[in-house]
Amino acid sequence: MDAIAGRKPAVVWALNISVVALVALWLFPTLGLLVSSFRTGDQITASGWWSSFLPAEQTIQLRVADPDDARVDLGNGRFMVEGNIFDGQDFEGELRSWATSSRDLGAFQPGDVNDLGDGETLTVQADGAYVWEGDDDQISGRAQRVFLDVTTPPDFTLDNYSFVLFDEDNSEGMAKAFMNTLTVVIPATIIPILIAAFAAYALAWMDFPGRALLIAIIVGLLVVPLQLALIPLLSLHNAIGIGKGYLGTWLAHTGFGLPLAIYLLRNYMVGLPRDIIENAKVDGATDFQIFTKIILPLSFPALASFAIFQFLWTWNDLLVALVFLIDATGETTVMTKQIVELLGTRGGDWEILATSAFVSIAVPLAVFFAMQKYLVRGLLAGSVK
Repeated sequence: MDAIAGRKPAVVWALNISVVALVALWLFPTLGLLVSSFRTGDQITASGWWSSFLPAEQTIQLRVADPDDARVDLGNGRFMVEGNIFDGQDFEGELRSWATSSRDLGAFQPGDVNDLGDGETLTVQADGAYVWEGDDDQISGRAQRVFLDVTTPPDFTLDNYSFVLFDEDNSEGMAKAFMNTLTVVIPATIIPILIAAFAAYALAWMDFPGRALLIAIIVGLLVVPLQLALIPLLSLHNAIGIGKGYLGTWLAHTGFGLPLAIYLLRNYMVGLPRDIIENAKVDGATDFQIFTKIILPLSFPALASFAIFQFLWTWNDLLVALVFLIDATGETTVMTKQIVELLGTRGGDWEILATSAFVSIAVPLAVFFAMQKYLVRGLLAGSVK
């Protein structure tokens, strides 16, 4: 017993470390997505989300004013262009160094004079003020390009959410996709629970021929990839006239979710006290009365646990929606498909994609945190007698 007691703290530490590691693996990507949704595209490109609360160093490329419009004649064939290189730029930060060639970044400090050759010079001050001087041929044509090494303070914005949720060109599509997703998810979560609850009770407490074989088949169906059934199931839907629509999607999600639902609920119901069921039968209760008045209330943790899984799976699903739901008009587009379309049209705007993704996972997160206390109880169903 002493040896066992001596090992217990190590086991506890290992368990705690494992739990912390799993939580971190789940939390960090979500936190990164949240932080990125409040950043600009330039910031996301320049630095990772973990450094978003610190000043960021980046190199930006700007040009001085158009020499044909802004040059001043100094006489003796000399011309000058002056101004501020940050004019028209939404810039808040500090200029650390600058250069006129991408091969020699940071070559000059603010206030240094860069001799461009043949008497042509350029000077850039710390506040962005510049003076570009040269002869008639030099101060003409294309404006001089300048590479600036700057340090920018942390910057967070709500513009991304404003675009995704309220922009006229995008908000209508996101709002419709949100409602379409709810239209898919709610029935696709409730229907398999109703069917699986009846089936689980029958497999747990009713004796009939072939029960053990049915349980073995259900366990075997847990490992069958849904991709194998997509095309045959779609052919069946087309043959019976369902085609692509909400009904076919609900039935598909129901069929794919039933094996786990029945297995989970059956394990939980088997662990319920036998005396309660036997006493109810002695008092004359029917199987339906036992199921509705005793089994269902006691099985709420398992029901809630499966509801969490099914809700998350159907909300985040793209494959089933593409096969059984999406039409050419886009009237039934779900959130995952809407984000894919946004990726196709705005592939470089990572801040918009991060915002759209976080808007999409906000509802599943709320459902998970509201019902997480039932999750472990449901997952451990039947594991301890």
